[in-house]
Amino acid sequence: MPRVVSLFLPGWPIDRLRRALGTSAPPPETRLALVGRDGARRVVTAASRAAEAAGVRVGMPLAKAHALVPDLSTMPAAPAADAAALERLALWVLQHYAPIVAPDPPDGLVIDTTGADHLHGGEKHMLSGLVNRLEASGIAARAAIADSWGAAHALARFHADPVFAASPGDGGAAADPLPVAGLRLEPEAAGALRLLGFSRIGALRLAPRAPLVLRFGPLLGCRLDQLEGRVAEPVDPFRDPELVTVRRAFGEPIGAAETIARYTQKLVCDLCRALESRGLGLRRADLLFYRVDNTLQAIRIGTARAERDEKRLVRLLCDRIETVDPGFGIEVMSLTASRAEPLVLRQATCLPGEMEDADLGGLVDLIANRIGGRRLYRMAPVESDVPERSVRRVPPLAPDDGATWDSRWPRPARLLARPEEITVMALLPDHPPASFTWRGRRRIVRRADGPERIFGEWWKRDAERAAVRDYFHVEDEAGERFWLFRSGDEKAVSGGLGRWFLHGIF
Repeated sequence: MPRVVSLFLPGWPIDRLRRALGTSAPPPETRLALVGRDGARRVVTAASRAAEAAGVRVGMPLAKAHALVPDLSTMPAAPAADAAALERLALWVLQHYAPIVAPDPPDGLVIDTTGADHLHGGEKHMLSGLVNRLEASGIAARAAIADSWGAAHALARFHADPVFAASPGDGGAAADPLPVAGLRLEPEAAGALRLLGFSRIGALRLAPRAPLVLRFGPLLGCRLDQLEGRVAEPVDPFRDPELVTVRRAFGEPIGAAETIARYTQKLVCDLCRALESRGLGLRRADLLFYRVDNTLQAIRIGTARAERDEKRLVRLLCDRIETVDPGFGIEVMSLTASRAEPLVLRQATCLPGEMEDADLGGLVDLIANRIGGRRLYRMAPVESDVPERSVRRVPPLAPDDGATWDSRWPRPARLLARPEEITVMALLPDHPPASFTWRGRRRIVRRADGPERIFGEWWKRDAERAAVRDYFHVEDEAGERFWLFRSGDEKAVSGGLGRWFLHGIF
């Protein structure tokens, strides 16, 4: 079942302008409006949140806006720059999230994520990650995912807060409580529907279709069918001319898996030759299948490092062919290097006694394309005394920077994600525990080593200036070893009054 994401950028022209101006941009609390022309009139084309709160609306004549808000700041609108920036944003989403992305002017994107959400930890994690990354860049965003473009478009603009995932197969029912403006109708048609009492999409879906189409034209019926998924609305994928792309068109539609695999191999050979001529290697590839019913199927693969190994790339793509539904046939196949990097060739070792390092790239690529690249990583050391901050996730094949952990004190093989509080009995307040209770089980301590005192990172946060932990390495009567610590300020810890936690297992 197709799944489509609509990304709505409520403050897009203003946010785009602020990013372009950088430090010279007006602050967010400024009442700012962008002004364009509607015939001979000057009208507001976009308004900041502060201006909207004061009553300024898109489409309002500029004279009326100035009368309403005397201190309103204005700047000329730049539709061409907004559209170009929206295309750059579409290219970024294409390279990081899904193979089928298209601008949805004037303030959104549409993304076909069918089969790609598992690479990002599921639909909700994917939407949250996308919105959070945009928010961190100064771009307000809301996103919704549904079975159709129409439903996702309405949900993103009138329901998402900031994300919403409609249940698969809901047939547009999630959009029933939303206003009719979510149907992408002309403003005049939406206003006329409201005058007739149709304020919600659900009321329109239940009303007889023929009288409405007779009065408002076929577009209303088409939008309702698109919302419910009865009429296909394919996403025309955006492609940057700079991306390396190869394609094959067929005189007769193809559908057999063996035929698709054969032409996939030919496309990979063509793409590798094109990349070689530019000195590039593949990091992410999108194989698109244009079906005769005007719908798209897609396969996306990624590699841990730049590659031009034809056999490896063909294997990664052919492993996913079973996910493609050819329908009544495929008439065009297109393979795009949506992400490429310079590839530096390395001389193979041929001297006696020298051994080549094991190449784990093929294994990493195989696993990453099955479970998702974000879920495959290795741990690298970070210079920090606080244990939970002394590790970070890096890509599996990231180069070794030579950093290592301090070996003066032993560290557990398993560090808990969060320290768990325990109940402790000690012979003296400042001594190691004689016993402790963890997860409902009491353990008698036979041996203990410590304390190792660790102070908070006071130079990062004021709250850690007085933070102290005393760590103990203890062994219970069954021979199991644990990493415990007593936490609090320095006076409380030294007097044995801090709270106890279990942080790791040896």
